[in-house]
Amino acid sequence: MAEEERATSSDANQFTLRDLVTSDEVREIHLTIDKEWGPLQQSARQTAAIRALWGHVVKDPLADVLAGERLLHGLYEKMKRDRMSNAKEISGVMLAIRTLWFDARLEAAIEAFGGGHVQLVLLGAGMDARAYRLSYLKNTTIFELDFPDLLQLKSDLIKQAIASSDNQTGQLTISSDKLIHVPADLRKPNWLQMLRDFGFSPGTNTVWLLEGILYYLSHDDAMQVLETIGHALEKTAHTVLLADIMNKSAVSLSNDIYQFYSDWPDQLLPRFGFCNVKVSQIGDLDANFGLLTDPENLFERRRKIPRSVDIDPLDGSPCCRLYFVEATGSPLG
Repeated sequence: MAEEERATSSDANQFTLRDLVTSDEVREIHLTIDKEWGPLQQSARQTAAIRALWGHVVKDPLADVLAGERLLHGLYEKMKRDRMSNAKEISGVMLAIRTLWFDARLEAAIEAFGGGHVQLVLLGAGMDARAYRLSYLKNTTIFELDFPDLLQLKSDLIKQAIASSDNQTGQLTISSDKLIHVPADLRKPNWLQMLRDFGFSPGTNTVWLLEGILYYLSHDDAMQVLETIGHALEKTAHTVLLADIMNKSAVSLSNDIYQFYSDWPDQLLPRFGFCNVKVSQIGDLDANFGLLTDPENLFERRRKIPRSVDIDPLDGSPCCRLYFVEATGSPLG
């Protein structure tokens, strides 16, 4: 289907959803999700909605189906109001940039391995669709680890998309070598063993991707996850960790939802065996992608304030930051 017919953040006056998104089957699945999922799981749909509405920069053939019409309409109206009010930042731009940063760093990590088979472990995979949209994953085994009910309903939605008339040409296929769902709860310490039970090989080059997950965990649970990955470094050939981490000010805006934070992830990760830790902020050269066009946007202002400063001297507001973190590790440390 033509790109302009999809849910998108373009300047078109009409907001049009595919028939697939409004089909009875897809609506029924999303009604179940509305009733049964908590805030953490629901955030996965919000991220999918942003990928769909920012479809001019994030190409995802499944995003609108995974998001559902209610979230798509809600986000579209927010973006419309932002454009009409000439807002310095359009709703969803932060997560659109986050998606593009993870995509770019994932590709670079796989290239840096220099060939051979790679494992990609998506912890808290949510409504991630990289297995269907990134062509450079063809020599990669992808493990999507998340709650069993989330993985099941996500699979049901994808089956509807594959079976729909929109996919008559069969273009909606898995681009990776393998895609393996691992039904597990990261908050329980046996998740790594479950990952191994489903085929994870400690001796294979691995990218661990933690997008939009750590700050939903308690401090103890998040540290357990990082420590568990650190222990896996002792046996894994070479490892790259990609994660996003909020600072304390960002978490404090909604303590009932967000919990784990780190003001200095570049000091935190070496404790678990990682090295070459690089921290980026939205607006940096590797985390901009031409989407922050107003020079006075909030992200540009915050990145110019030293990370040690908690309060914005211009308006007295907390310096909320979302750090994009990349680190490497190997059995030799």
